[in-house]
Amino acid sequence: MIENFKGKTAVLTGAGSGFGLECARIGTKLGMNLVLVDVQQDALDKAAAEMKAQGAQVLALKVDVSNTQAMEQLAAEVKARFGAPHFVFNNAGVGAGGLVWENSVADWEWVLGVNLWGVVHGVRLFTPMMLEAAKADPTYQGHIVNTASMAGLLTPPNMGIYNVSKHAVVALTETLYQDLHLVSDQVSASVLCPYFVPTGISQSHRNRPTDLAADQPTASQLIGQAQSDKAVGSGKVSAADVAQKVFDAVVNDQFYIYSHPQALGNVQSRMEAIVQGHNPPDPFQARPEVGEGLRRALRES
Repeated sequence: MIENFKGKTAVLTGAGSGFGLECARIGTKLGMNLVLVDVQQDALDKAAAEMKAQGAQVLALKVDVSNTQAMEQLAAEVKARFGAPHFVFNNAGVGAGGLVWENSVADWEWVLGVNLWGVVHGVRLFTPMMLEAAKADPTYQGHIVNTASMAGLLTPPNMGIYNVSKHAVVALTETLYQDLHLVSDQVSASVLCPYFVPTGISQSHRNRPTDLAADQPTASQLIGQAQSDKAVGSGKVSAADVAQKVFDAVVNDQFYIYSHPQALGNVQSRMEAIVQGHNPPDPFQARPEVGEGLRRALRES
């Protein structure tokens, strides 16, 4: 729980677009020091210039969050420039679709590298720094927010690799919350589970590693991409709305952050099936035409 953000430091991965950029904008208005991290140099430069123009102290670094040494270097640079951060937003993520057996090893390594290992690195490197600051200063307050997805609470078909990465982030963050509360009252954690929100996530292929860029997508991956573009593009809740929910959660020490609480009915059906030992329910129960369209497209491909 952070009550006053002025002069505090925020580390934001995936800061060049989407939730990361919108959180950086809120942080700037609140007078925070900003560490902006992204893998896309042009987007990062643009974000840094915008925040600096409004008077923020900015450290902007191009970092691949899946890279152990690059993340260790980032943590060292943050500590040298600003000391222990107060707000860490492990937010960088990539989307991926397709039938689960059609994903290549390289696909798995890329998606898990960014979506899971990026969060793992953020947690393992910044949490000790924050706890050390808390021990040294009884007034220090820190908060870690990890971006998962409603796909971390559900198992929609034709996007298994993404589901796996986001379920792992939910489990990691729930455990982080419990672990932190064993050792400190000054540092806490939240997990962000957005549904379909217009961000750059559906265009993640723009940042695919070079050795993956030449791979021809399978029919199911193309179908998944088209479905994702449509769903994300039609989202009515904006990235700025979600960023505000993130800051509200940090102030109120609220753990689960949802962009679309109305989607929780699907989560409840899934949990009830688990408890009762039933087979997994139809994830398209509320919108049967979506499931039917997907089934038809896959069988005709």
